[in-house]
Amino acid sequence: METAQLCKPAPRLDIINVVKAARISLCVVLLTTLLIGEKHFNPPPANHASTYALHEAHNDEKVTIAVESYNAQQTSGVFKENYWEHGLFPVRLLISNDSDQTLMLQDLKVEYITARRDKLQPATNDDIYRKFVRPNRADKSHPGMHLPFPVGKKKDAISKDTQEEYESAQFATVPVTPHSTHAGYLFFDMQGDPPEPGAHLYISGIKAGTKELFYFDIPMDKPASEPSAPK
Repeated sequence: METAQLCKPAPRLDIINVVKAARISLCVVLLTTLLIGEKHFNPPPANHASTYALHEAHNDEKVTIAVESYNAQQTSGVFKENYWEHGLFPVRLLISNDSDQTLMLQDLKVEYITARRDKLQPATNDDIYRKFVRPNRADKSHPGMHLPFPVGKKKDAISKDTQEEYESAQFATVPVTPHSTHAGYLFFDMQGDPPEPGAHLYISGIKAGTKELFYFDIPMDKPASEPSAPK
């Protein structure tokens, strides 16, 4: 009986060790999350697409898509950079999948149809980079005659933080798992014209298994532009 009583504390010690290990693992996860959060773009929480003003629901397919446009003032609350100053119109795209099938986006096609019926494709990372590298932003550290070979250390055309921001913000064409919402940002080069009433976003190419969903056509009824057009 005495031997049995001496053996009882052992399981308790094992439980304590497990709890300690769990706490350490949790601290590591939280620290990693904080470090990543400081480095990468942190968008606002993505709610279900049906909760946004501009959305379209396909009840039979159990998929809802919403768009959220940003004017120049609104971008300052989301992004560090002012993309409007570079002629880029940010639009948030949200896809809510209420079905039991995974949605595949590898063939996703998004077009911004302007009020003039012009079709604009979302800007790629290279497109955005070129919009930021304008002549008036060129390196002027060596004025006067430019030699045909490098002089001194070359500066980056844009900051690393800026490039990291728009690359992290871009909508990723990854699968949308059942009963989840996937969101990201699209940037459209408005070519000097502000968004106008009558524009809409055309979305196609989404597949559930091998079946392609019916296209989505979402009117951009609420003008998201400032009185002055982006340059």
